[in-house]
Amino acid sequence: MSEKKYKYIYGPVPSWRLGRSLGVDPVSKGRKVCSFDCNYCQLQKKSLLIGERKLFIECKDIIKEINSLPPLEIDYITFSGAGEPTLASNLGEMIKEVKQIRREKIAVITNSSLLYKKDVQEDLMLADFVMAKLDAPTQEVLSAINSPVETITMKHIVSGIKEFRSKYKGKLALQIMFIEQNKEFASEIAEIARDIHPDEVQINTPLRPCKVKPLSEPELNRIEDCFFGLNTLSVYRAEKRKIKSISDDDTLARRGKV
Repeated sequence: MSEKKYKYIYGPVPSWRLGRSLGVDPVSKGRKVCSFDCNYCQLQKKSLLIGERKLFIECKDIIKEINSLPPLEIDYITFSGAGEPTLASNLGEMIKEVKQIRREKIAVITNSSLLYKKDVQEDLMLADFVMAKLDAPTQEVLSAINSPVETITMKHIVSGIKEFRSKYKGKLALQIMFIEQNKEFASEIAEIARDIHPDEVQINTPLRPCKVKPLSEPELNRIEDCFFGLNTLSVYRAEKRKIKSISDDDTLARRGKV
């Protein structure tokens, strides 16, 4: 398969949550652009931390790269990449344009920091599958693990997810990254999850290279037990596939792992 260099798309990657996922990076131009600085993030260098939406990449440039793809088996086209995709003020336009030229479902992986904003909710309504981060039950734990920009609070995150859930017609998952710092709060996070009523809860621990050690499979199994009554998916039980990406270097730069 061609090893063409791509600026904004990467993969497909074997996603334990999405199958064959082609990534679209709507914010990054060679560095991480995010509203969080999570201590388990695999992309620690050259970070730009912001909390307001901006135009980073023209929609036509994304579409041009997608149109240049060779034939690929793809389950989802996923807006994620090196940062927080909802920071892109033209995210909704991108989703609409991609849907006009591709048949695959659209997923968005978000850290939930901007979900309280009406324009962000409107953009995400266009996606088929939204995965929203919920790593903490309190502001103290949020600050310790996710290090959000000062304008983002736990109240913003929980109220934003709940409001979005009440309107959204697609599939909503909560993605929860468990590490040593928040494993003891699993029951509290589970209570918030039950109040939200997601379609799925994704129980994760950092298996990609980063500065935080992952929890063991038995530890994650015990955590998953706290989410009784909810539909859960664990990273250790998920099916692993071998998929050849269009450009391994581009994928590694945005994902931390090919």
